[in-house]
Amino acid sequence: METIPEMRERLKHDLAEHAFITKDERRIVNPDGSDFDWFFDIKGVAFTPGTLDRISTLFWDHLKGIAPFQIGGLETVAIALASGIAMKAQENKVALNSFYIRKSRKVDGMQRNIEGALNDEKVILVDDALNSGKSIVRQVKALKAEDKKVVEVCVVLAFRDPSFYEYFANEGIKIWSIFTIEDFPRTGGLLKHAEREPQPPHPPFKIEWKFESKDPEYFHVNPKSAPVCDDERVYFGADNGHMWALNQSDGSVAWTHQVLFGAGKKRIFSSPAIFEGMLYFGAYDGNFYALDAKTGVQKWINLEADWIGSSPCVAENLGLVYVGLEFGLWKKQGGIAAFDARTGEKKWWHQGETFTHSTPAYSKKFGLVVVGSEAGTIFAYNAKNGTPLWQYASGGAVKAGFAIDEKSGFIAFGSWDNYVHVIDARTGELRHKVETYKPLYSSPIIWNGKIYMGLLDKRIVCIDPDTGKLVWEFWTHSRVFATPTIINDRLYCGSNDGRLYEIDPQTGKEISFFQVTERIVNKIAHNPTNERFFLPTYANELYCLTRLPKSHPTTSA
Repeated sequence: METIPEMRERLKHDLAEHAFITKDERRIVNPDGSDFDWFFDIKGVAFTPGTLDRISTLFWDHLKGIAPFQIGGLETVAIALASGIAMKAQENKVALNSFYIRKSRKVDGMQRNIEGALNDEKVILVDDALNSGKSIVRQVKALKAEDKKVVEVCVVLAFRDPSFYEYFANEGIKIWSIFTIEDFPRTGGLLKHAEREPQPPHPPFKIEWKFESKDPEYFHVNPKSAPVCDDERVYFGADNGHMWALNQSDGSVAWTHQVLFGAGKKRIFSSPAIFEGMLYFGAYDGNFYALDAKTGVQKWINLEADWIGSSPCVAENLGLVYVGLEFGLWKKQGGIAAFDARTGEKKWWHQGETFTHSTPAYSKKFGLVVVGSEAGTIFAYNAKNGTPLWQYASGGAVKAGFAIDEKSGFIAFGSWDNYVHVIDARTGELRHKVETYKPLYSSPIIWNGKIYMGLLDKRIVCIDPDTGKLVWEFWTHSRVFATPTIINDRLYCGSNDGRLYEIDPQTGKEISFFQVTERIVNKIAHNPTNERFFLPTYANELYCLTRLPKSHPTTSA
């Protein structure tokens, strides 16, 4: 039988021979599309019986002195590692609870984020490798949400010295590894250069409060009702049919208005709009609502549609509010309506060729409003009287909104034909198309003459509208449904990986990130008066955040 030192040397040999892959053997691709020089494919060998047994034995030899504890980690390799360690503990007559954390909450079945029954014991997280540490941060957050304490992270291979991981030190989490990169000379010894590398981005926010609406609908992974705020309150719609008005100071409920039915589990996906003390939104009960933003009292309602998933936009100088309407009729499925914002009188209506989930956009300079359809057609109308101006046919459904640059005279939007389209605002003629790898559900924004957008291929991109070329691209770890926003010259955008990214909009370089446990599918809101940020998740959670001073420790993030 192998001794522990012998087992460690045998595992080291196996990893060097079978898990260490160089670019000469096969192409190894970074998330941004560039090539790696080398890669440790520990997952590729960890599921073999001999290797798994050695890893499990070495982990258990290190951990047996601190039992009892429970053990788990992020799918997929942690499933094998945690199970192997639990079985090794069982051989030594120790009952060890194990679990694993999903990369994203399962949208069907039991819809769980963590598989396995957690108990009250301290938590050890296991993984094959530890580099930036970002995936571990998410696991710590997920377990914190369950009131569980992580005390140690154990990995097969550590890329950096433990002093690199400031977040874990502040959380009181130890780091242990069987090997470091220094044990494998062919890597070049990354650890000895760690002190010259930038520290991982620090979580920049403190949570002031968190609000959770009951009965979230996890099945629908798409943009829902994004928050908007005035000086005192923040407003957003929830899956259970409540339009919430929360006091920004403490997250308490100022008022709520409930929509009683919808289309299946859909109630409110429409993001509200505010104008002159009124709050406007649509719902899947087919009604378009105008409420007093201060009291929640209904001022008027339009009952015409069967469903409304579109979000409204307001032409303040015209006193009109526009929204897409949808119908269950064969010859009447959708279109755009303009209502008097004060009285609810319908000023004009135009029927499209199919459903209209898209959010309209208004341009005061050009006097037009544009809206998209499920058939992919963009319609432009005279914003005041509804006279048709032009049409543009994209090759796929248009489900989100638009960005209009009045200075340069273009409109940008995403389509399910896998292109970002840039068209002339006056004529509807195509200027540029930028191909993406997947359809688009995010709305673009324009800042300093550039287009910014999140993509379902996991990227956040900056596009030059004059050339149609990418200025930069930033790769997240999951699909991006959310719309970016610029706040204080920084770009913020959430992803399905549960991270809110803070990015330099000039360079595309990551400044920091803030991790939550659920997907982020909508843009955040910001009140410049009190500098509060409002971060929504698709689980109908709303975080109120304030920025930490740069010198502040990161424990509260």
